[in-house]
Amino acid sequence: MNAAQRRLARDPNLRHAIREAEGGIERVWQQDVSRRTFLKLTGIAGGGLTLGFLAGAPHTAQGQAATGDFAPNAYVNIATDGSILIYNKNPEVGQGIKTAFPMIVAEELDAAWDDVRVEQSAISAEIYGRQVAGGSRSIPSEWNELREAGAAARAMLVRAAAEEWGVPAAECSTADSAVTHDPTGRRLGYGELADAAAALPVPDPGTLSLKSRDEYRLLGRRITGVDNEDLVTGQPLFGIDTRLPGMVYASYSKCPATGGRVRDANLDEIRALPGVRDAFAIEGNDITTELMPGVAIVGNSTWATQNARASLRVDWDESEASTDSWSSLEEQARALSGRQGREVIDETGDVDGAFETAAQTLEAFYSYPFVSHAPLEPQNCTAWYRDGRMEIWAPSQTPQLAIQNVSNALGIPERRITLHQTRIGGGFGRRIMNDYVCEAAAIAMQVGVPVKLQWDRADDMAHDFYRPGGFHALKGSLDGAGKLSGWEDHFITFTHDGREPVTGGSIRGGEFPDGLAENYRMTQTMLPLATPTGPWRAPGSNAIAFAVQSFHHELAVAAGRDHLEFLLEIMGEPRWLQDGNANALHTGRAAGVIRLAAERAGWGRPLPPGRGLGLAFYFCHAGHFAEVADVSVDENRRLTIHRVTVAGDVGPIVNLSGAENQCEGAVMDGLSTMLGQEITMENGRVQESNFHQYPLMRINNAPAVDVHFVDSDYPPTGLGEPALPPLAPAVCNAIHAATGHRVRTLPLSRDGYHV
Repeated sequence: MNAAQRRLARDPNLRHAIREAEGGIERVWQQDVSRRTFLKLTGIAGGGLTLGFLAGAPHTAQGQAATGDFAPNAYVNIATDGSILIYNKNPEVGQGIKTAFPMIVAEELDAAWDDVRVEQSAISAEIYGRQVAGGSRSIPSEWNELREAGAAARAMLVRAAAEEWGVPAAECSTADSAVTHDPTGRRLGYGELADAAAALPVPDPGTLSLKSRDEYRLLGRRITGVDNEDLVTGQPLFGIDTRLPGMVYASYSKCPATGGRVRDANLDEIRALPGVRDAFAIEGNDITTELMPGVAIVGNSTWATQNARASLRVDWDESEASTDSWSSLEEQARALSGRQGREVIDETGDVDGAFETAAQTLEAFYSYPFVSHAPLEPQNCTAWYRDGRMEIWAPSQTPQLAIQNVSNALGIPERRITLHQTRIGGGFGRRIMNDYVCEAAAIAMQVGVPVKLQWDRADDMAHDFYRPGGFHALKGSLDGAGKLSGWEDHFITFTHDGREPVTGGSIRGGEFPDGLAENYRMTQTMLPLATPTGPWRAPGSNAIAFAVQSFHHELAVAAGRDHLEFLLEIMGEPRWLQDGNANALHTGRAAGVIRLAAERAGWGRPLPPGRGLGLAFYFCHAGHFAEVADVSVDENRRLTIHRVTVAGDVGPIVNLSGAENQCEGAVMDGLSTMLGQEITMENGRVQESNFHQYPLMRINNAPAVDVHFVDSDYPPTGLGEPALPPLAPAVCNAIHAATGHRVRTLPLSRDGYHV
């Protein structure tokens, strides 16, 4: 293990990112108590009563907001003029949570949406608990808490109206930001009741009555994003838009090979360049998610620092840096493909016996590359250090972790660090890591004025936490009736420490078709790696689905059977694969989305030569999704993706517009990635530097996307990630249906396919 690998292996924050992003559906953020209740807090909406829904001892409190507003909890503030402010606590990264969270509160509050104004909340674990965007966990984690926040405020407003009229609260109803006395028709708006409601005790959550789905008036509708007007008119919402009086600008150069250190640099020459205020080396703490060694250039503008950077010459000490080679790793993986893995992940039944008695066996080797997150907004952060305090403006997916990272890297107590959450211009998991935040803070400590650190695209591409590539040596068997009888997957991945897979490169027991195939074996081999990796939209699943669901189609074709029929047969009778676990795969829900996608796509209809339909199903992040791709291929392997049909079951839909957008975005992201994107490294250096080498799909090649949801009453699950994994196998299966050619390597450009 070299030094770069040792740094990654001991990085506790990277392990935190793994738990947050990959292990999301099992993980619940809680304190060591038996129930959720109210904890009295102050400091929101100008003072007065503010209650947060956190784990703690039973508690109620009463008070009057200094402004005269009704602020019954950390999410809701109702002014006497009837305006309603709802705080969004989690980072907005394009997933629509800044609209969805307030919608959940407003539904239980019975607020008219036109009366609602939304603001980003403060970053405070004490007030809001866990604040993070990752793992498609926001909706399922906060669903009940947000409903209780709205319901508690509504109950207090009803009681205030009932006392005003001298009638039982049971005779009152709410709608459109008002309370009505049903027998007499008397009506009071929420603003008229704000003062009286603020004086009442907050109800215990156990006494609240929450709506059933048939009572929803707001949820399930199409609601435009609360920031949409500001977005299209170019208002300053993002981290890159931050401006402060007296602000300076900075760039930060790190060794192109992870683990390199600054031996020397032409700092005096750089300081003398126009617009440059200072240049200096930073030693760092050698933790990749915090502060790696580098050279900072500070100037009067981003332009000045970037121009000066072109003249920067650094003598890097690479004695302990990464020497990773993707071509070498590919060669090693192929050499391992003919044998079982070194570690057994899961095994059931008699796999060897199934292969020996099979009517047919099939083997295939699938591979996929490292990929970059490539968010539209490159990494940036603004920091200001003064009087022993650090103030930060950051587009982070994990703002609370960012505070911990800065504290650890720079030795500043967490209580002396304040972070302001900005909107994020794309993350996909990249901004779970906060290295750019620590870099900005470290530079700020040396300049004494506000400083904005701005990465360029080449920085972003060279210093990502990449989705790791991987390899699957698959073997399957069919019995005499053409049914699946055995399944084996030798998964070849990477490790930083020799003990566990890299972030985004793990596979677990229970991977499809585990639990469905009578004879199943999953083994694993890990190759050493020093290149940083991280969670990328639908970590692990985004690539595993390509191999697993493509090979499933191979078996169906070998059996001479319709893929839809073959897939439904494997699902069997409706059941949970893990009894009592509502986050597990349910075969009935799986079959439901498979049938829905096939029906809406016109599965089985006649198609002209060179055109085919491809089907794939996948379950991840507690979401059941099936997709059908309609693809044509011409004689030059030019692809036309006519339509992608998406069917999902994620329980109740909060914002139909946002849900459809998430699925459409997942399809576009998946297509763009599978068509021509790959990150390769040689001698530890990433070879791709910008979009001319890492092509994005253009809008003229974007297909129609047809999204459908199963109307179910299961607890809601996230949508940001589970719609992406079925896309690649659906397209590749369609290519086979159209041409007879089997794609086993991504990106498609490796096989000569293009759009």
